[in-house]
Amino acid sequence: MKEVLKSDYAKILALFVIWKTFIFSTAYISVKFIPIFGAKFPYYEETLISTKLPHFIWSLGNFDGVHYLRIAQDGYVYQFTQAFFPFYPILIKLVSYLTFGNFLIAALLISNGAFLAGLLLFNKLVEKIYNQKIAFWACLFLIALPTSFYFGAVYTEGLFFLMIIGSFYLLERKKVFLASIVGAFASATRLAGVFLAPSAIMTKNLKSLIPLLFIPLGLLIYIIYLKIEYNNPFYFLTAQSIWGQERSTTEIVLLPQVLWRYIKILLTTKGLPLFNAMFELSATLFAITLLILATKKVKREWLIFSWLAVITPTFTGTLASMPRYILIAFPIYIVLAQIKSTVIKFVILAIFIVLLATTTLLFTRGYWVA
Repeated sequence: MKEVLKSDYAKILALFVIWKTFIFSTAYISVKFIPIFGAKFPYYEETLISTKLPHFIWSLGNFDGVHYLRIAQDGYVYQFTQAFFPFYPILIKLVSYLTFGNFLIAALLISNGAFLAGLLLFNKLVEKIYNQKIAFWACLFLIALPTSFYFGAVYTEGLFFLMIIGSFYLLERKKVFLASIVGAFASATRLAGVFLAPSAIMTKNLKSLIPLLFIPLGLLIYIIYLKIEYNNPFYFLTAQSIWGQERSTTEIVLLPQVLWRYIKILLTTKGLPLFNAMFELSATLFAITLLILATKKVKREWLIFSWLAVITPTFTGTLASMPRYILIAFPIYIVLAQIKSTVIKFVILAIFIVLLATTTLLFTRGYWVA
């Protein structure tokens, strides 16, 4: 049994190394494909280039990464950075003491270390419910998804994935209290963390109410902090409209309205904006389709969380960042892994890898992807 376990770990570790090598290699050659750096975000020179690290490393801190690093270094002194939840910057700050004050290296260590742990745990969780073959294919689709590079960038994706899978893994082992504590840290990392609360309620006994009490604590503590410090407990919501001008935080926009808006965008734009709109729309429809197909193929609590995580952002009136948001909807990888035809699975993987190379090239050269 131990030999089998070691073999599984070795396969997943090999997948991670191959994936990381692919991301770094793509970032390294990105200069040849896209010579002009997009510079579509502020503070990259003093936050990233100043680290004196190679481009293929510092470029993984582009866009939101800059803000996480600045929060870790200086706190919430910059206006509207309250849109970014505190747990990840806190960890960056703590780990920076081990990296001799290099916040970028600290952030990358956290993201990649957490994602590797999450990948190993995901393999173990899926294997327990299904079998080793499905678990391996699910991990393969996970690392090949066109926006998977975010798991290893200065973003919360790697850390958040570990918390989500860790919480569900602990629930599977009937460790409700520990799962709820992990969920509380998840809700201090991203708003979607609170969706673990309704997902974790399996029965009507008193013990099942523990997630409702503990998981939202991370978010609640942040709300209290914002109230005390800025007299605006929902500053993280109001600040969102600043980072995405088309994102509504004051009213709910239904998905059919958003889809109609995107149809008009596709008919009136060109170039990179057209690519982004097509990417956002196709990623959203792709995730929704697979979640529908997952209805009788994965556990109910996994579906509840994933539906809430995918659909909720669409209520803001835009599908911006959806190719990244769907990363945590892990049932989609399990559905893909259950496709019977090996040929179809390899075709999907090939398409994913081409898109992953494209998005990594764009992101590391300073062009918005998700």
